[in-house]
Amino acid sequence: MAKQNVAEQFVDILVRAGVRRLYGVVGDSLNPVVDAIRRTGDIDWVQVRHEETAAFAAGAEAQITGKLAACAGSCGPGNLHLINGLYDAHRSMAPVLALASHIPSSEIGLGYFQETHPDQLFRECSHYSEMISNPKQMPRLLQTAVQHAVGQGGVSVVTLPGDVASEPAPEKAVEHALVTARPTVRPGDTEIDKLVDMIDAADRVTLFCGSGTAGAHKEVMEFAETVKSPVGHALRGKEWIQYQNPYDVGMSGLLGYGAAYEATHECDLLILLGTDFPYNAFLPDDVKIVQVDVRPEHLGRRSKLDLAVWGDVRETLRCLTPRVRPKSDRRFLDKMLKKHADALEGVVKAYTRKVEKHVPIHPEYVASVLDELAEDDAVFTVDTGMCNVWAARYLSPNGKRRIIGSFSHGSMANALPQAIGAQFVDRGRQVVSMSGDGGFSMLMGDFLTLVQHDLPVKVVLFNNSSLGMVELEMLVSGLPSYGTGNRNPDFAAVARACGAYGVRVEKPKQLVGALKDAFKHKGPALVDVVTDPNALSIPPRISAEMVTGFALSASKIVLDGGVGRMLQMARSNLRNVPRP
Repeated sequence: MAKQNVAEQFVDILVRAGVRRLYGVVGDSLNPVVDAIRRTGDIDWVQVRHEETAAFAAGAEAQITGKLAACAGSCGPGNLHLINGLYDAHRSMAPVLALASHIPSSEIGLGYFQETHPDQLFRECSHYSEMISNPKQMPRLLQTAVQHAVGQGGVSVVTLPGDVASEPAPEKAVEHALVTARPTVRPGDTEIDKLVDMIDAADRVTLFCGSGTAGAHKEVMEFAETVKSPVGHALRGKEWIQYQNPYDVGMSGLLGYGAAYEATHECDLLILLGTDFPYNAFLPDDVKIVQVDVRPEHLGRRSKLDLAVWGDVRETLRCLTPRVRPKSDRRFLDKMLKKHADALEGVVKAYTRKVEKHVPIHPEYVASVLDELAEDDAVFTVDTGMCNVWAARYLSPNGKRRIIGSFSHGSMANALPQAIGAQFVDRGRQVVSMSGDGGFSMLMGDFLTLVQHDLPVKVVLFNNSSLGMVELEMLVSGLPSYGTGNRNPDFAAVARACGAYGVRVEKPKQLVGALKDAFKHKGPALVDVVTDPNALSIPPRISAEMVTGFALSASKIVLDGGVGRMLQMARSNLRNVPRP
């Protein structure tokens, strides 16, 4: 048997760690690794058109599967392009291993062509970033990188000079069993005892849930019933906690709706479950707050805590619920459910009034139709900006759907690349990219990746010829919009020129048929929907305090944009409220 080189050993370890594909763009320093992939049948090389796409795709794959995914870039500019997607993956706690190939090792530090220092550049967006400068560092360094990414949830970066990758791998190198899954973390008895006492002493408890409630829906519902608590959520908690939730009071934050804000401020005990909610302007400062999080470094970052609990949400609630004293008083819960339903009733007309005749098309209408027509287990990838608004308000979670976006990093152009990673996981699952024209055009070259790999991603393009969220930010700040207009082509014609299915929709009556036809198409498809750039209007009254802070004012502005099927759920929940 021929002796392995470092590149071949690198690939073998990725395979043992469960990696099934490596996203990237080929280049000279990366060639030994790509060639090693060519000669093995256990891992695929996925060619993309931009390395940023590679990183976003790997991050999306990791979020869908919960397993390690990988991407790669060649030396200098190649791996630099990875950095934005890696920031997003890291902030989303997606386990991703990035290979940053490097210039010849003998030239490092001498100003060589394309020289950078990737082992230093990626440190801020990774748990681990080191360079293999000697074959004897393999396989231990790569194994350590894998375990950082999986164990801590985030990115590891391995820098590998091309000449080192071609050298013989060390003989009798130590290869140990790899950690490929994270354990659950149970809080200590002392913290559970303190939390039980606080809950028993409180009259009004509110739960506010984030992405850390993934896999804990049953436990959250049981606990909410026990203590008669309204349940609000952050945007990243929506897909995990909103469905089949008779205690739902909506979402707080920039895109908030319903009664979540009131429920978190009118309680006397607020319990933050698995959320690193970034907007402290929405959190109260005059109620007791408990935070439960599996990442201890997140505890207390946003607000002053009365109790910090280090633990997995599901395990914490399994310990907690049997021990707390059940509450029978529903008055606070029922009051918040009523406020929630009333709030939704007041804004839902914005997207139902004369939508069949409104041209340009209401984007709210597009999102609501998309929600109705998409499969029950569809994966939605959502561009940052106004598409975040429409996803937050119109996509209906059900426990099987997934909603992925750049919700923590807030990058443009994330939806199409993330759709690529999601679709590679399962070609038979419907994947829908909710793209804005600004985000789509930024990385439009990777629409060709869909065609090249025959990925049946459906791109629904909200085309308002502007950077809508930026215009809103300017508006709130009292500035005239400037530099936000886009002169766009017929994107459907572009899609057809690329070899994909493309259709342009300019009238509301065309929308349903166009979406149905695109969804039926076997390969990649793009539906270019011309939407109203003035979809969001300023309500009649905005307080001075709201104007001075974008967070609160933007939240109130977007309340004028409707809430889709959430109103139906809120009305249903109200049936459980006792009538006087």
